[in-house]
Amino acid sequence: MIDTDSRQRYEIVVRGRLSRRYECALDGVTLVPRNGQTTLRAELADQSQLYGLLNRLRDFGIELVSVTAVSGVRDVG
Repeated sequence: MIDTDSRQRYEIVVRGRLSRRYECALDGVTLVPRNGQTTLRAELADQSQLYGLLNRLRDFGIELVSVTAVSGVRDVG
């Protein structure tokens, strides 16, 4: 079982507006459409999971704009 406290949140911005079918193909990723771009939000266990996600985006032919590790953000509940 993966320790959820060690997971890192990422926001990955790609060019274009991705359809909801990508949300199903990219398990555990939330899509947030913006002006001409889509932000993908994901909590990943480690860098290998991040690279796996980035490789999938490349394989789909999706253009990467930025990758940001979001620090200091925790859900309260």
